[in-house]
Amino acid sequence: MSRHAARPPGDRADLDWCHEAVQGVSRTFALTVDVLDEPMASYICIGYLLCRVPDTIEDADHIPPADQARLLREYDRVLDPDADADADDFRASVDEWLPDPDERSEDWTVVASTPRVVRTFEALPADVRAAVTPPARELVQGMAMFVERYADEGGLRIQSREELEEYCYYAAGTVGNLVTNLLARGDLSDGRRARLYDTAEEFGLLLQLVNVAKDVYDDYTEEDNVYLPAEWLAAEGVPQDEVLAPEHESGAAAVVRRTARHARSFLDDAQTYLETVPTTDGNTVAAWAIPFLLAVGTLRELLARPEDALSSTGVKISRQEVFAVVTEMTGASSGSLADLREDIAGQPYHRTRGSAD
Repeated sequence: MSRHAARPPGDRADLDWCHEAVQGVSRTFALTVDVLDEPMASYICIGYLLCRVPDTIEDADHIPPADQARLLREYDRVLDPDADADADDFRASVDEWLPDPDERSEDWTVVASTPRVVRTFEALPADVRAAVTPPARELVQGMAMFVERYADEGGLRIQSREELEEYCYYAAGTVGNLVTNLLARGDLSDGRRARLYDTAEEFGLLLQLVNVAKDVYDDYTEEDNVYLPAEWLAAEGVPQDEVLAPEHESGAAAVVRRTARHARSFLDDAQTYLETVPTTDGNTVAAWAIPFLLAVGTLRELLARPEDALSSTGVKISRQEVFAVVTEMTGASSGSLADLREDIAGQPYHRTRGSAD
C-alpha cells in the first residue's frame, strides 16, 4: 500500500503542502516524518507544524515582547475548540511582522500559512485532534509566559537549572506528550501506557537540551536568547550577556559541557521510551530512534569541542553519519538500540560501520 493511499481525510493539496513544509523547517523532524508510515506520518507532520508557528513567533527578535505575547495568546485561542477564534484573524494580526515574501524563510512561510495548517488539522479525525490540542496549547501558553517573564530584557535569559528544565518542558516536553497521546490511542496494557507517559517528557527534554547546548551562538546572535543558566555561567565568571565574548570562551565552554552532560542524564529514560512505543497507525520505532541517536552523536561532539557552540563554526554531526544512522535504522535488521547508542557515543557511526565492514 502506498504512503498516500492511507492518508487521513482532508484536502490532498493541503496535506502535500504540509509534508513539503516540514522538509524546509526541520531536517531532523523531516527525517522522522519520512520514516513514519501513514496515517501517523501526517498526524505528526501536521501536529509539528502547529507547534512550529508559535516557536517561530517566540524566537522572533524583531517583534516586541508585548506583541509576541499577544500573538501567542491569540494563537492559543485559535487552537481552543471552545473559543470563537479564527485562524484568518490570527493571520491578519501577524501580517505586519511577516518578512517580505522574497525574504521569507521556510519558518515564516509556515506562519504566513497558518490558516492552511489549521484547516488541515481540523480535517483530521476527532480522536487525533483531541490528542494533539492540549499539549500544543500548553506549549503556546508556556512560550507566552516566558516571553512575558523576560519582556524587559528583550530576549530570554534563563537563570537556573530548574528554569532551564521548565523552559525545555514547554518547548519540547509538551511535544513528547503530544506524540505519546497519538501513540497511546490504541489498545495498550496499563504498564506499557504508564512507561510511555513516565518517559515521554524526558525524551523531549533530551532533544531540547542538546539544542540548547549546541545552538548557543545562533540563539544569541539571531534571537537575543541565552538559555545557558545564569547561575552556571556565574560560577565560571561569565556574565550572561557576554557569553560569546572571546575572553570568556573557557568558562562558557565549561557551561556548554555541563549542559551537554545534563542532557546526557536523560538518555536512559529516552531509550526506555523508544523501547516501549507501539507500532500502530503507521508508527515506527526508527522514526524516533533516529533523532535519539543523532542526539547521542551531537552530545559526543559537544563534549569533545564545546567551544564550537560559541562561534559560527557550530556543533553538528556530518551528513555521512546522518546517512549511516538512517540507513541502519531503516534496514531490515538494525542493531539493538543500546548497542547503537554505545557505538555512536564512541565515534561517528559511519566510521564504526566502515571498520566493521
